Amino acid sequence: MKAAPEAQRRLLDLSELDAGLDRLRHRRRTLPELAEIEEMSKRLAQLATQVIAAETEAGDLSRDQTKAESDVDAVRTRAERDQKRLDSGQVSSPKDLASLQSEITSLQRRQSDLEEVVLEIMERREAVDARVAALKSERDEVTATLDAAGDRRDAAFAELDKEVAELQGKRSGIDDIPADVLSLYEKLREQSGTGAAMLQGSRCLGCRTSLSIAELNRIRAAGPDEVVRCEECRRILVRTPESGL
Repeated sequence: MKAAPEAQRRLLDLSELDAGLDRLRHRRRTLPELAEIEEMSKRLAQLATQVIAAETEAGDLSRDQTKAESDVDAVRTRAERDQKRLDSGQVSSPKDLASLQSEITSLQRRQSDLEEVVLEIMERREAVDARVAALKSERDEVTATLDAAGDRRDAAFAELDKEVAELQGKRSGIDDIPADVLSLYEKLREQSGTGAAMLQGSRCLGCRTSLSIAELNRIRAAGPDEVVRCEECRRILVRTPESGL
């Protein structure tokens, strides 16, 4: 495989541009905002579930409170009715009087017990309402944080995409490399991330390996338009004045 020395050196320009593109794509995949967005999204989903559960509990307590208050009203009404009967003097039988007074006393105790239940439910509902408010407040804060992170991500994406487009434009401008050499470069790049590397002295700057004397002699003997490769990593070795051959 052959290519003019200048065309081979263009492989180094191409490799540098590809390395820059890889770095930009890596930065795009690893933006801190992406991890923050994922974390905030998970927390927002948790909060949504927690808010629903707390609101459901608050609704259940509201119904329990309504029922308990209705029970209190029913007992109070009955006790007041019995008290009026007692106060009216309509009941004259000692036995009936004793029974009525006993019932009034029992109703008063029942009313007191039910009022305690109402107070307990009210306290529990107050705590649940406070929890609902706290969860909604946190939800609003997380939503704001998520929106801000999304804005920063979008701005970073736009800047990185701009840089990628610039490098891709420069890469498209490199059109003087023979098709077979370019095809080999792309194949090697897919395999190892870098398709070509400079030979600096006796070292391949792709794998940082020092070449053997026999390999260096082989490269020295190769024509300047001969495409040579590293015996260790198999990348295309590009000879420059820094190669010292």
